[in-house]
Amino acid sequence: MTKIDQIETMILDIPTIRGHVLSMATMRTQTAVLVVVRFSDGSEGIGEGTTIGGLSYGPESPEGIKSAIDTYIAPALIGRDADNVNGAIQLIDKLVKANRIAKTAVEIALWDGLGKRLGVSVAQLFGGAVHARLPVAWTLASGNSETDIAEAHQMIETRRHNIFKLKIGKRSVREDVAHVARIKQAVGDAASVRVDVNTAWSLQDARWGLKGLQDAGCELVEQPVPARYRRAMAELASGYEIAVMADEALNGPEDALAVVTANAADVFAVKVAQSGGLKRASEVVAIGQAAGLGLYGGTMLETGLGTSAALQLFATTEHLSWGTELFGPLLLTEDILAEPITYRDFCVEIPTGAGIGAALDPDKIAFFRRDGGRTIQAVAGE
Repeated sequence: MTKIDQIETMILDIPTIRGHVLSMATMRTQTAVLVVVRFSDGSEGIGEGTTIGGLSYGPESPEGIKSAIDTYIAPALIGRDADNVNGAIQLIDKLVKANRIAKTAVEIALWDGLGKRLGVSVAQLFGGAVHARLPVAWTLASGNSETDIAEAHQMIETRRHNIFKLKIGKRSVREDVAHVARIKQAVGDAASVRVDVNTAWSLQDARWGLKGLQDAGCELVEQPVPARYRRAMAELASGYEIAVMADEALNGPEDALAVVTANAADVFAVKVAQSGGLKRASEVVAIGQAAGLGLYGGTMLETGLGTSAALQLFATTEHLSWGTELFGPLLLTEDILAEPITYRDFCVEIPTGAGIGAALDPDKIAFFRRDGGRTIQAVAGE
């Protein structure tokens, strides 16, 4: 029996290509927690846990993710059967409450290791891929209309993206709607335009916002109000033709069922890390599909490692009617994979090979490791 021998964690700080402006923070660096699980037969599995903007987005920080793994999760798994991933998931859920991103990082590494030992992809472990490539959106988040328009045109011309999600919610509703309208007018029918409010609006703001966005030609609004306001989300979803997508409201299958029961969304933004791992994300997908909701492959702005893992799952999903936004590696100044993921013709290609289909570049890992002596400001305030 192959056993789990060692679990190593490390924090990477990688600068972004530009400021990534969200309603709650401006990111200039992405911080990722990488996990390497070593097994008794000499094989290894790699995983990643990534949040957005430190603690400004959610309750887990990179430092907390690493601590949860090192202190609580790793000691419980050492010596266990490496091939019994479901058993490991159940044990971790019993011993560690919440901490979904920390659980995700370890679980990805376990699936990756199992796939490598069997010589199959993680997608095969989840029943097999039905897609070789998936549509991929790009987030326009400079906060400046002219800059975003120029960026959008460049993406369309180079055939990298023709789906754009705009980060709004930091300014007044009127200013945000005008910003979106300018961009939609500039790209016309050549691109789909959507927005992410990241919970910044009140219900009253959202009523005005959705009406204005709908009139401007925007197709979808993501999490306009705080996650706990399911009743408000239900009112918005039933009151407008524009699609309303749940994101922060989805933290695993239990939340997915509650959102469906409350009729609080038209679309699920399924995030592997926010769901608590690939298995729990697959359960969120199943609930969304059973309820007839649209599905969207969401991101926590993972590096190529976490993105490869997410692509393995979404490759097995029959209908992703709203595509994906798995562009995380493109937002970073450097790719940490030995062979970067391929983006072309408005799509992202599913990595091939055993496990998650990704291998790390050791020189990049050594350079960006926080404990390597380099200091980077992880999140800028405004």
